[in-house]
Amino acid sequence: MEHWRSHLDLYCERLGPGFWAEPLNAVSNAAFILAAAYGFVLWRRAGAADRPALGLVLVTLAVGIGSFLFHTFAERWSLYADVIPITVFIYAYLVLALRRFVGLGLWPGLAVTAAFFAFNLAFAPALRAAIGPGALASLNGSESYFPAALALLAIATWLVIPAGAGSRPGRSLLVGAAVFLVSLTFRTLDNAVCGTLPFGTHFVWHTLNGVLLAILLRAAIVEGPGRG
Repeated sequence: MEHWRSHLDLYCERLGPGFWAEPLNAVSNAAFILAAAYGFVLWRRAGAADRPALGLVLVTLAVGIGSFLFHTFAERWSLYADVIPITVFIYAYLVLALRRFVGLGLWPGLAVTAAFFAFNLAFAPALRAAIGPGALASLNGSESYFPAALALLAIATWLVIPAGAGSRPGRSLLVGAAVFLVSLTFRTLDNAVCGTLPFGTHFVWHTLNGVLLAILLRAAIVEGPGRG
């Protein structure tokens, strides 16, 4: 039980164990709640029959709740409440994008997702071997999101190159990839800027990722085959 209740201090803004020790990091999770609300409105307008899209909307809501719990309680159990919904969203959206945008069948889509899972597992150890543990530590844990950013960029490029500017989901995913890269930059810089910005930059990561998820939900609900 003590393991699950152990305190975690991972971000610049947190200076103690208090519930509101990370006010900006906590409140900025409203961006995910707003993204989920936006996605739900789009889902209703589209006919309220798209169950995979509704699942993504609910997972987006869970991302906001889980991240809020982590940045308030800051204990090991709340870390899992934070990372599990994020992981579910990444893999669920990958399967949906491969099927809805790329046009793969269920089993090929799952096979590509399994390959991405293996790549994800191998990425951090390979990066550590390439740049060294010191350089890896300077990334502040952001390297765990690099494979997702690469996958998003790869799918967007795959959609845009053959279709040109006519691929609406491709354009949306490219915009999403750009937002993701900027948000990752702010996540990476958080602890490095504590001396000049005591509240850090992690809250910007939350805010921009809320924008990212709204873009991805819109692409899934409005811009897939037969939509728009």
